[in-house]
Amino acid sequence: MKTITFYKYQGTGNDFVILDNRDLHFDKTDTKLIEKLCDRKFGIGADGLMLLENHDTLDFTMVYYNADGNESSMCGNGGRCLVSFAQHLGIVKDTASFEAIDGLHHAHLFDNGEVSLQMTDVPVVQVFDGHIFTNTGSPHHVQLTDNIDHTDVFTQGRHLRNDLYGKEGANINFVEPQGGNVFKVRTYERGVEDETLSCGTGVTAVALAMHSTEQTQNNEVSLLTPGGTLKVKYQPSPQGYTDIWLTGPATQVFKGAIAV
Repeated sequence: MKTITFYKYQGTGNDFVILDNRDLHFDKTDTKLIEKLCDRKFGIGADGLMLLENHDTLDFTMVYYNADGNESSMCGNGGRCLVSFAQHLGIVKDTASFEAIDGLHHAHLFDNGEVSLQMTDVPVVQVFDGHIFTNTGSPHHVQLTDNIDHTDVFTQGRHLRNDLYGKEGANINFVEPQGGNVFKVRTYERGVEDETLSCGTGVTAVALAMHSTEQTQNNEVSLLTPGGTLKVKYQPSPQGYTDIWLTGPATQVFKGAIAV
């Protein structure tokens, strides 16, 4: 039996186990261990697990796993938390550049504990009858509702995730306009297979979907999630959306060690 040192972070309630893996000590092929560490009954408990690793030219590399133990697509809140962790380790100060599975990201860290993360450009927002689909580093379905507080996110989200998008799945976002540039959002996340308190790539998708369908004219919107408020700003262009920034708090909850 060995002991793993870990850090627990959360960004608007989206929580993560983070490991400093610059010495490559962690076995990235052990999906069962990753799943166990994320388990809320038998492990630490988290929506996902991240590794911070070295990069040849950038500040660090981000490696992200869903709670089911499988390496996943981009996680916006996870990226913001990993930037905060890099600052904690002394790797970065008030700016950061790192590589994730979807490419290069830049970030700014602020004295109030917020982190602003530049997301990947989004060339296409697909508008269908009843929903919008786009990929903001992860695939997202966006669907308007007029009673979000009473929406059965788990049941409806699981149905859409599996029946509409098949085995690979997509994240399912329900959104209710609150007036002006404010929207309330709840998200069912694939890989977690449940509603999470917040989803960074999800609120980014919602922001672009709401602008694309003229629910807002603003280039910056506020997204109210069950875990807190996030802001997304962007620049629309003939090539889609560019200069997309996701901003919100990123907080270290605790540091610990677990025997595995």
